[in-house]
Amino acid sequence: MWPDRRLLDLFRIALPVVQAPMAGANGAAMAIAVSEAGGLGSLPCGMLAPAQAGEEIAAIRKQTSKPGNINFFCHTPSRLDADRDARWKERLAPYYHELGVDAVSTPAVNRTPFDEPMCEIVEAFGPEVVSFHFGLPTNALLSRVKAAGYLVISSATTVAEARWLEERGCDAIVAQGAEAGGHRGMFLTDDIATQPGTLALVPQIVDAVHVPVIAAGAIADGRGMAAAFALGATGAQIGTAYLFTPESLISDQHRLAVRGARGDHTALTNVFSGRPARGLMNRVMKEIGPMSDQVPAFPTAGRSLAPLKAKAETTGATDFSSLWSGQAAPLCREVGPGTLTRQLAADRLKALSATH
Repeated sequence: MWPDRRLLDLFRIALPVVQAPMAGANGAAMAIAVSEAGGLGSLPCGMLAPAQAGEEIAAIRKQTSKPGNINFFCHTPSRLDADRDARWKERLAPYYHELGVDAVSTPAVNRTPFDEPMCEIVEAFGPEVVSFHFGLPTNALLSRVKAAGYLVISSATTVAEARWLEERGCDAIVAQGAEAGGHRGMFLTDDIATQPGTLALVPQIVDAVHVPVIAAGAIADGRGMAAAFALGATGAQIGTAYLFTPESLISDQHRLAVRGARGDHTALTNVFSGRPARGLMNRVMKEIGPMSDQVPAFPTAGRSLAPLKAKAETTGATDFSSLWSGQAAPLCREVGPGTLTRQLAADRLKALSATH
């Protein structure tokens, strides 16, 4: 049925579908449903405290015995730059005045990189797959994860990043094309102008490494999955399509926005977090960015936008909200995560057979 079973055998899953870990947008319920359907369900822990991560992983372990993935950020933490933060507030001042809110920064959203406490959680709960974004953790922490017997994967946005990941022991690599929603996994470069798309990136990474490659970026139906396999990928990581499921944790405003999105409605932006991420265009992206050199470093950038976001959303507006989405949102359908996982695989087989 599946001409290339390397990923299926590696992860011990039935379907070559990896649900993208989407920090803030999915929790245990989605991961459980995807794993139960035969794909690889993923739990994002990049915005969770260790205790919260432990509770979510325990819930997954209680409700499914199928393989799963837990995901962590690996960025280098940045201290708040008071001068830069002040300049950013000054840039936002007209919006504070317009909405009648105080320019009081809220605490930065918790985006803690993989550290000792999180490593202890991993060792205690034993997921089958541990994935990372923005590179890999320190050699000491990575060695502990590998020594515990878990498979390790990470995202690459360039061939150089893919080779770097393989050299450091990754068991599979996610080739994240520029079309993908959410944060870019880039870590060896900060130049978004040269980021390749999925169609160009996947076969180049396939040729450059020996481990299985998972295609990611604007894949939302069987045609996209078939294309990914034709390019040499052994599986596909799907994100935006899962935002349309009932288990998605996005806000009602975000859900309405992706439902009405067009393929040309997204852009890479750093105004919400300080790192490039693809989301639906809105007012603040159009008027300030979408990329701005005034934005504070990740993850502190959102502190000053938070009061604007909160006030605007009380009126149903998303002018200051991060509406993460890939470029394939118009292809998505509203079904449950288990049904979506099975449909993606079935439609991929149909699309593949139609070409022969």
